[in-house]
Amino acid sequence: MKLVVVTPLEIVATVEDVVHLRAEDPSGSFGIKPRHASMVTALAISVVSWRTRQGEELHCAVRGGVLSVEGDTVSIAAREAVIDRDLERLEHEILARFRRVAGESARVRVDEERLRAAAIRNIQRLLHPTHPTLGARPARGQS
Repeated sequence: MKLVVVTPLEIVATVEDVVHLRAEDPSGSFGIKPRHASMVTALAISVVSWRTRQGEELHCAVRGGVLSVEGDTVSIAAREAVIDRDLERLEHEILARFRRVAGESARVRVDEERLRAAAIRNIQRLLHPTHPTLGARPARGQS
């Protein structure tokens, strides 16, 4: 099989002689061998591992992304991808960083949504000052 791993900035890997690949999506880990059925799945923040015909084993930490199998080609498009022979380093250092970044991004999105909702409420109050549910609220302690 051929494996291609890309990010928005680079082609991380192109490997022609993959005999087995293991990846993980939100439902769990799975394996792919030559002549696998076509498929597409969203990847979890995880390590993708593969073995070549020569017996070499390589690993790639991915920060999410999409894996597709079409014909004899496995394609992975990820936000970030780091290849290393040291699986332990990938699992402890790189995946920890990917998870931290994902958590920070999620918090930022929540904060942005709160600000957006507050802005919409304020605009509605300005546009409809006498509407009973949108109008000015009494100050604390007043009814």
